Formats: sequence, C-alpha cells, structure tokens
Amino acid sequence: MDIRLDAISHFYGDTEVLRDISLDIPDGKIVCLVGPSGCGKSTLLRLIGGLERATKGRVLQLGSPPKGCLNPLTYVFQDFALLPWRSVHGNISLVLEDHGIRGARADTIISDVLARTKLSDFSKALPRQLSGGMKQRVAVARALAVKPAVMLLDEPLSALDSQTRELLMDDLVALWARQPFTATYVTHNLQEAVRLGHRIVVLSRRPGQIREIVEIDMPLAKRQHRTPELEKIQRHLWDLMREEARAADEELLDV
Repeated sequence: MDIRLDAISHFYGDTEVLRDISLDIPDGKIVCLVGPSGCGKSTLLRLIGGLERATKGRVLQLGSPPKGCLNPLTYVFQDFALLPWRSVHGNISLVLEDHGIRGARADTIISDVLARTKLSDFSKALPRQLSGGMKQRVAVARALAVKPAVMLLDEPLSALDSQTRELLMDDLVALWARQPFTATYVTHNLQEAVRLGHRIVVLSRRPGQIREIVEIDMPLAKRQHRTPELEKIQRHLWDLMREEARAADEELLDV
C-alpha cells in the first residue's frame, strides 16, 4: 500500500507548522524524514497515522493492505510504550486481543514475530529485565504482529546508546530484507537516515516545507560500513540543514 500526501499544510492556532507538503511513500520502501528541531517531522507522522487531521490537504492510502493486515498504520515510539506488568509475550498479545485473537492463533503469530526479532528466548521476561535495545525490539515485534501496511517510526532509536543503535539498525535491515515493509521513519540522526532510508526527505525550519528529496539506490544490506558515497550523501544532508539547524536551536533557546 502506498501513501500519498497531497498539498498538506497544518496549523496549531495561528502557528503554521507545515506548508504545502506533497510526497509519495512507495510500497516496500523506507522514507526518512529529517530536518531541524521544530520543523514538524513528528507532526507530519501524526497526520500520516491519522492521530491528527491536516488543516489543509489530504493523506491518501493507495492500494490494498497486505493479506491478514489488522492495523494498516502502526506506530513504533521512542519510549517503547510497554506495559511493565506484562511479559514480552503479553505485551505483544495485547494488540492481538484488541482484534479478538487469542489462544493458539495468537501464540502462532507471537512466536513468528519473536523469532523475526531475535526474542524467542525472552518471551516470559518482563520489561524491567530487558535492556533498552531489547525493549525496542519488543516494540517492533508488537508492530509486526498486526501485519501493518505501513510502519510509522518516531525516532525509535534516539534513546539508545550508539552501540545499541547500530545493532538495532542492523536488525531493522535484516527484517526488511526478509520481508520488505513500508515505513516512514522520523529521525534527527543523519547516519540513521543514510543507513535505513531508500528516500530521505529534508524539511526546512517551521513552517516545514520540503527542501529536497534524496534517493539512495544502494541496497540496505551494503550500507553496514561507511563508504565514500554514503559519507558524501550525509555531508550533503548536513549542508542542507546546518544553518537552519543552528537558527532553530537558537530560537528554541530563546523561548
């Protein structure tokens, strides 16, 4: 299923947050949103996910969700959003219970996503027993359990240390290689964007507008090690953002 943003603009009161965003999110591709602080990245993700309605423009879902899809649009958040009193199995089963799926059918789905996220040995563990990286794997497994058409990831690795972030990026690439999924991925980390994004959308300062869309043709599996090509793309992204990022930082400090 493709997502198309058609001339999206959005206001909070008198404040214009996004202006005239038109963008295609193709089926089976990861589209990363980057830009200076306060440019509206997370707001745009909420509009795509239907948590808010755009002031102007339309968010279109084109095509049909995959077979067995329970939630066409599914979030993965920065803070994991796990219930502390439920085990790993229980946290994943929660999203299935909302659809009346329990018992053996639920166990089959959960076993599959635990295997895909390398969590099979931790089914009975509670969140407090898990590292940050493991908790985020549970959040990803929970999202996969509903077979989403599009995953919406809001800075999912930003709370993790650099080594764990590298491992989770490898895990996401392995998941995509096994079964390509469609995703919109918000990040402030340009290295993440270059590692994971088939398409990188650079937004301007508020009101966020598309400054440039950067396509990366290199397969995800070949991006594990930094190459001159990837470093050049990352420098280009930073060149696009540097002055606006500095201005946005000073603006936030003045508030």
